[in-house]
Amino acid sequence: MPLMLGDLLPSLTVRATSGRTIDLPSLIGENIVIYFYPKDATPGCTTEAQDFRDLMPEFEQLNCKILGVSRDTMNAHEKFKANECLPFELLSDVDESLCQAFDVIKMKNMYGKNVMGIERSTFVLDKNGDLVCEWRAVKVPGHVQDVLACVQALSL
Repeated sequence: MPLMLGDLLPSLTVRATSGRTIDLPSLIGENIVIYFYPKDATPGCTTEAQDFRDLMPEFEQLNCKILGVSRDTMNAHEKFKANECLPFELLSDVDESLCQAFDVIKMKNMYGKNVMGIERSTFVLDKNGDLVCEWRAVKVPGHVQDVLACVQALSL
């Protein structure tokens, strides 16, 4: 069953860049942004990653961890992270366990063909690990500022 507002962060362990493995429940105690994107190094995904990168100091001041997720390999993630100087980890969800937990795999039309792919989506979890904000079918311009506003509201 997919995560709903108010639900607790799923108990999953996911491979991350920098040779790390992240056990999601270990992140409880800080705010968390998990954003799902279709593919490394594509125009919209690059812009979104750059927007999170550029606002990272503001997120850090709010004790907020950013995690980017796609089905790309670790090699693709490491290259993307290095090329864009991303200061946060990218998670490789090749088995789609995290994608399924957040229900972001959707039917999409690519070049006239129907394919299953990641619907650009973002989720904010509070310090207790509860899902408090979500955005689905995200349009990139201005989105990261909206996410930051949600995290700022948690600190009031």
